[in-house]
Amino acid sequence: MQNKDEKLLTAVAHWSYRFVSNGVPLSDFNDVCNSTKKWDDWCVEWEKKGHIHAALGDSAIKNGFNLSAADHYNTAAVCCHFGKFLFVQDPDQMLKTHKYAVEYHKRSMKFADPTAERVTINWNNLNMFGNLRKPKNIDKPPVVIMCMGLDSAKEEMETNERVFLDRGMATLTFDGPGQGESEYLSPICPEYERPVSAVIDFIENRSDLNSTKVAIWGVSLGGYYAPRAASYDDRISACISLTGPFNWKNVYDRIPGLTKEAFIYRSKCENDDEAREFANRMDLSECAKNITCPLYIVGGGLDRVVPPEESKLLAEAVKGDVTYNFIEDGSHVANNRIYKYRNQSADWLSSIICN
Repeated sequence: MQNKDEKLLTAVAHWSYRFVSNGVPLSDFNDVCNSTKKWDDWCVEWEKKGHIHAALGDSAIKNGFNLSAADHYNTAAVCCHFGKFLFVQDPDQMLKTHKYAVEYHKRSMKFADPTAERVTINWNNLNMFGNLRKPKNIDKPPVVIMCMGLDSAKEEMETNERVFLDRGMATLTFDGPGQGESEYLSPICPEYERPVSAVIDFIENRSDLNSTKVAIWGVSLGGYYAPRAASYDDRISACISLTGPFNWKNVYDRIPGLTKEAFIYRSKCENDDEAREFANRMDLSECAKNITCPLYIVGGGLDRVVPPEESKLLAEAVKGDVTYNFIEDGSHVANNRIYKYRNQSADWLSSIICN
C-alpha cells in the first residue's frame, strides 16, 4: 500500500462495497487493488478483467449455456464500467473502456432472463439510451424509471433492477444528460425533471407498459434527480431516493477529489469555481415541498460522499407520505448494508404500484 498513489489508495479504501454489491467479484477487486500501483493504470486493469469474463461468456454461448453467458457478460460490463467511471483525466482511455462496457452489457441483455431491450429516448436533441426490462408473464407491468448518479451508468444496474423485476415491475434505466453514453455529448442537467418528462412520454407511447403506474428511483446524485423530477411531474406515482444530496452546493467542497474531478468534467465546467456555481442549481429546497407521491429515502450514517444531514433535510422538507430508512452504519448508498434497504424499498414500492 505504501507505494500506491493517493487516488488509488482512495479507491482501495472506499469502493469495495459498491463494486461487490453491484456485481464485481471480490477477488477481482482485490486483484486489481493489490496489483495496481498508480491510478493511471486503473482503467486498463479493469478492462483486462472485463475481457476475462467476456471470454467466459463466449465459451458459454458456444456450449449453449445462455444464462451463464448472460452472467459472464454482465460481470464483464460491470468491470469495464468501474474502470471508466471516474477516469476523466484520460478521456480517450475512458471512452475505449466504456465502449466495451456497453457492448458487453448488450450481449448480457440478449441472453438474460428476462431479456432486455435497448431503447432510444430523444430529449432536447439528445438521444438518451436506456435499457428496458420487463417481468415475464405480466401484461402491461408498472414501470420503475432508474436515474443514474454522477459516475453510475445503466450498465451497473443489473443487481438493482433484479429486485423490482422479481416483484412484477418493469425497469427502465437510462443515461441522462452528462451520464453514461450521454456524457460525451451533453453536460449534467440540474433541472432533471426535463429529461425524465421525456422518459415518461416515451412510456406513455408504449402499449406494453402501464403508464398510469410509473415510479422513479435514483442513486447517489440520482437521489437528487429522482425527487427533483417527482416534485415537478405528477405522473410519478412513487419515488425512491438513495443517499442523494438536498443541495449539491452544500456537499461540493466536501466530496472526494476524484468525485469532484468527475463533476467538473461532466458538468462541462472550466474550473472549480465555475463548478461550484453550477452545483448551486442542484437544490431541492424550493421544490421538495411539492412532492405529493409517497417517498422512500435512504440515508447512510457513515456516508463520506453525501453527509447524512442531506437525506434528513429531504425527509423534513416533504409534506406528504415519507418512509425514512436511516442506516446508522451505512456508507454511501449504504452499499455495505444493502440487506437493510434493497429488498425493503422494493417491497415498499410493490405495495404502491403493483396493486
